[in-house]
Amino acid sequence: MSEHSESKPETKMYSIKDLDKIWIEYDKQNDILYINFGYDIEEADEEFLSKDEDIIVRIKDGRVVSIMIMNFSGKTGIMIY
Repeated sequence: MSEHSESKPETKMYSIKDLDKIWIEYDKQNDILYINFGYDIEEADEEFLSKDEDIIVRIKDGRVVSIMIMNFSGKTGIMIY
């Protein structure tokens, strides 16, 4: 019997700063919820897409600068008028 090791995905830690400057915006036409940390929209160094491709997390210098949730009303069951 041969043994093989399964490699686990690397776990990375990111911080969220500027919680006192958080702003949230909902795009009703495209059903996207934007969560931004800080007053300015910052360019990201990297972006991560969730497995279902509905959540995008944007990272700059090791910190989360924004989160976008696509199909927000479908995911939450909340209808926004």
